[in-house]
Amino acid sequence: MDLNIEVKKFSELSLTELYDILQLRSEVFVVEQDCVYQDIDGKDNEALHIIGFKEDEIVAYTRCFKPGYYFEEAAIGRVVVKDLERKFGYGHEIMKASDKAIKEHYKTSNIKLSAQQYLIKFYESHGYQTTGEGYLEDGIPHIGMIKD
Repeated sequence: MDLNIEVKKFSELSLTELYDILQLRSEVFVVEQDCVYQDIDGKDNEALHIIGFKEDEIVAYTRCFKPGYYFEEAAIGRVVVKDLERKFGYGHEIMKASDKAIKEHYKTSNIKLSAQQYLIKFYESHGYQTTGEGYLEDGIPHIGMIKD
């Protein structure tokens, strides 16, 4: 089943969509990855939200930022796919949609993200290359990756 992807500004999100997005992010980043961190960081209102729906359920998501807000380049963050939906390739679909949204909304294809190191090959398959040294972010090994 294909993913139905919608791109929305913060002000366009319904309360239910916002709640479901925050629930998915918490389910994966806090509970599954056993990482205590402040997910609600005050940046969602500046983000472009890329939402992947399977039927009426949000199963994949990213948030994107214009160049100069998060990094010098445009940025993608909070890349997440619901645990039981990962086998369907939705991570690839949501990344392609995120790259496209940045190109359309911010007129650039120069993108940076902070990748969990075990996902380097996944991001490389989308044209991203590692940059700099690895680092710990919220206790999880990460590395910067850039696509130009």
